[in-house]
Amino acid sequence: MTEAAFPKLLSSQIAFDIARAIVDGFDKHYRLFRASSQAARQHFEQASWQAAQQAARARIDFYDQRVHECVQALEDEYSDDDLCDAVWRQTKLHYIGLLSDHKQPELAETFFNSVCCKILHRSYYHNDFIFVRPVVSTEYIETAELLPTYRVYAPQQDGLHATLRRIVTNFQLACPFADLDGDIALVAERLAVMLGADALEPNCHFQVLSNLFYRNKGAYIVGKAVNGNRDYPFVVPIVHDAGRLCLDTVLDQPAHISLLFSFTRAYFQVDMEVPSAYVQFLRGLMPRKPKSELYTILGLQKQGKTLFYRDYLQHLKHTADCFEIAPGIRGLVMLVFALPSFPYVFKVIRDFYPPPKETTRAQIKEKYLLVKHHDRVGRMADTLEYSNVAFPLSRFSEALLAELRQSAPSQLEIDGKQIIIRHLYIERRMVPLNMYLAQAEKSGNDARIEHGVREYGDAIKELVTANIFPGDMLYKNFGVTRQNRVVFYDYDEIETITDCNFRDIPPARNEEDEMAAEPWYTVGRHDVFPEQFGSFLLGNAKIRRFFLAHHADLLTRSFWQACKQRIVDGHVDDLYPYPPSIRFSRQRRAAGRPV
Repeated sequence: MTEAAFPKLLSSQIAFDIARAIVDGFDKHYRLFRASSQAARQHFEQASWQAAQQAARARIDFYDQRVHECVQALEDEYSDDDLCDAVWRQTKLHYIGLLSDHKQPELAETFFNSVCCKILHRSYYHNDFIFVRPVVSTEYIETAELLPTYRVYAPQQDGLHATLRRIVTNFQLACPFADLDGDIALVAERLAVMLGADALEPNCHFQVLSNLFYRNKGAYIVGKAVNGNRDYPFVVPIVHDAGRLCLDTVLDQPAHISLLFSFTRAYFQVDMEVPSAYVQFLRGLMPRKPKSELYTILGLQKQGKTLFYRDYLQHLKHTADCFEIAPGIRGLVMLVFALPSFPYVFKVIRDFYPPPKETTRAQIKEKYLLVKHHDRVGRMADTLEYSNVAFPLSRFSEALLAELRQSAPSQLEIDGKQIIIRHLYIERRMVPLNMYLAQAEKSGNDARIEHGVREYGDAIKELVTANIFPGDMLYKNFGVTRQNRVVFYDYDEIETITDCNFRDIPPARNEEDEMAAEPWYTVGRHDVFPEQFGSFLLGNAKIRRFFLAHHADLLTRSFWQACKQRIVDGHVDDLYPYPPSIRFSRQRRAAGRPV
């Protein structure tokens, strides 16, 4: 060996060792991720709802913890000279080789990027050093375990009832059903309606994902019926009923299935050896949902962020419109901008907050982190958090650039033809509720006003059951989704219900008290006076009429205090991610069966 060849051999060995360490770090992460998902089954069987919630919250932090461990180990082991450009290029090549037979290569590539971005400067965020595009294919990855990604069942061979019974019993839940055969009869009836008058083709079969999807107090069977050249997606929720299990309904409408997997819901717990196969199956059920959202709702939010950003870059390449300040009332805390052709908004924390806001950047980030870890019960938008995001400077409107320079200068950096925003949140774009109601008022659509008001109150009540007090309840802080659901999206003032002190306003002592500009009673930091809500929410006569018809209880201390007491007592409410009207409980009641 020549003397010149020795350093090359040494650097290659260092590169391989680094690649091996990063793979090992990822494998540890995914091993713990799967263990948490597997534990969800036991929590469901034992109806340990609080333990399930705690485990779901803890799992969200697994990824960042493993990335930190891996970065720390590499920095402790290697010097800056070891981690030179040539070594990083070789490390990536070795890493690709180590993923050739991996079951989660796309996740491992993202983990590699996360580790590198903690060590390298952003000028290295290109193809030579990180995975800007996926390199290892996720097509046709075979499971190493005995359990396939999905099972196939043939109803023409065994009969529909027997087939459905086998689908349910194959999950081997360690908890008895109250009336499994009766429930299966209801499922069969609903599936028969789903298939309609179509004759059963020779290829008719069911494909059912091999593991249940767990979230909150439900477990979900996810599958599709294949008949001829048509697919019929369906989901069957399993819930507890007085210590026994029951099949609660069949979700066979695309809107219902989409809501189950909505960006406003907490992440599922599901054990997946090959996550890309689960995502591919789910895309067959919901072809309009991007892969980024599916990875995210499965708890793989870092992979969701990676795919979202790649989709965003592709969108930029194929469009020419400019980023501009988002329409609506401007917030005191967040500067919000959007690209008209892109269905998301970008939110930057301002540097200064005028009165009456009393907060800090750190406190605002804590609020958003609280929402990330919390059960969003279908009423809070999930957010994607990014650091050091580069935008093309030429695509920023002059008004937006001026607003950013004035309101958030600490978050900006101009680098040649790029503008770097050091920290921001990205959310799905919605129609602000105040604009929705104003448009309905302008068009004279009372039914639309009533729907918006009723949804607004329902959103607040469902948030309350999840121990969330919105804080700022103005309509501008709520949005209307494509499914016409009202969702909360402004988190800088949220509190937990258990931290709030709900009070009635004490009676005035005299006329001077009533006329005084300041309240005659003390107000603590966490004091809330529900009877005051009407003064800033119900100025419009129509809104007031509909609000009082559906949600007058929100103006009373007794409502809020009762909700708080239920939470303090450890009660976890049933909140079904589908309409109550489609639950089997009505049919059981009509048939004289236990509900």
